[in-house]
Amino acid sequence: MSSAKKCYYKNNRLKQMRAFCEVVQTGSMTLAAQRLFLSQPSVTLQIQAMERELEVTVFERKGPALTLTPEGELLYALAKPLVEGVDHLQESFAAQHGKFNTGELNIGAGESTILYILPEAVRRFVAAYPGIQLKIHNETGRDGLKMLRANDIDFAVGSLLDIPEDMLYQPFVTFNPTLITPVDHPLAKLQHVTLKEISEYGLILPPRHLSTWRMVKYVFQQHSLNFTVTLEAGGWEVIKKYVELGMGISIVTDICLTGNEKLARIPLEQYFPQRGYGLVIRKGKFMSAQAKRFVEILMDVYHIKQAQLT
Repeated sequence: MSSAKKCYYKNNRLKQMRAFCEVVQTGSMTLAAQRLFLSQPSVTLQIQAMERELEVTVFERKGPALTLTPEGELLYALAKPLVEGVDHLQESFAAQHGKFNTGELNIGAGESTILYILPEAVRRFVAAYPGIQLKIHNETGRDGLKMLRANDIDFAVGSLLDIPEDMLYQPFVTFNPTLITPVDHPLAKLQHVTLKEISEYGLILPPRHLSTWRMVKYVFQQHSLNFTVTLEAGGWEVIKKYVELGMGISIVTDICLTGNEKLARIPLEQYFPQRGYGLVIRKGKFMSAQAKRFVEILMDVYHIKQAQLT
């Protein structure tokens, strides 16, 4: 085979592998095509050509669902770091040659994390590397994990109760559970508050698909108690405001309490566990030099020795 033909196959193989990895991560030929700015038939043809050249079948096609075959799983494990390495080649090369102040960094985090955990790390990072485009995506829970799996973000920062098998989670800071009520609320006058007393009043909680709702539900069930949710509201700042207005009481982590609120604060450590916040990274994810530097700064802010995540 001529050198020109070998080069053609190598270039074409990279395109095929990139298309293959995008299909695996999005679970769809159509979505992969949109991310690659290609037509859906083009992605399908690339996958089929790759299967012919390697003499394997990488997907089991059952209707619209695509499931990796054992050969497909092996190929994905080999192809993913190669594709990610090529895609981040410019940033890695720049970092190795001292030209670190370029590129892009995408972080996923919920509102409380963005407001209370990230600001100092963001301030330091932006001051040190003004040429890096930093994007913070206000996503949490299932949506944040979906972005991680689709490579839309480099990593997430938040709280996880259940750690998916394809994720790594490194907690680095914890906060205490706290009941908040209006200052003139009957519970605010008590020295000790029980779960049964809390259950007699309507709660304001974040949306039920988030971990706070699940934690509250689990603790009340463990004590054979029911609770009533009078309002679902996104974000601790919103919840604090509605509690101040007398629309209900809430169970929050004291991460969001600054001391300037017109609220009564009642510790609940006897019933609820401390809430951890940490880094969430997809297993096998290529960590760019920019992402690694931000993590180093974040760990320094909280005086934590960084664990090896990748």
